[in-house]
Amino acid sequence: MNFSLVANILLSPHVTEKATMATELNNQYVFKVASKATKPQIKQAVEKMFEVQVDSVRVLNVKGKQKRFGMQMGQRKGWKKAYVRLKDGQTIDLVGGE
Repeated sequence: MNFSLVANILLSPHVTEKATMATELNNQYVFKVASKATKPQIKQAVEKMFEVQVDSVRVLNVKGKQKRFGMQMGQRKGWKKAYVRLKDGQTIDLVGGE
């Protein structure tokens, strides 16, 4: 799997309070991933991009909210989120500092 395929699977880290708590308590990291990505693809992409060992991957589909756009009702796009648990002793530096 080359780097461009990895970049197409892992879209961005998802940083929220809940994601930060998951990182601190369970050594899990949360990513926005491509809607068509599978668990094995996500695992392989994280291992290749961050050079860590992945213990497990959990995915969920986030439904888009229904919103008003002017006079019409519309719906935002849905997206897929992955919770990636690393093996003990492994970490990912999402901030990029030293």
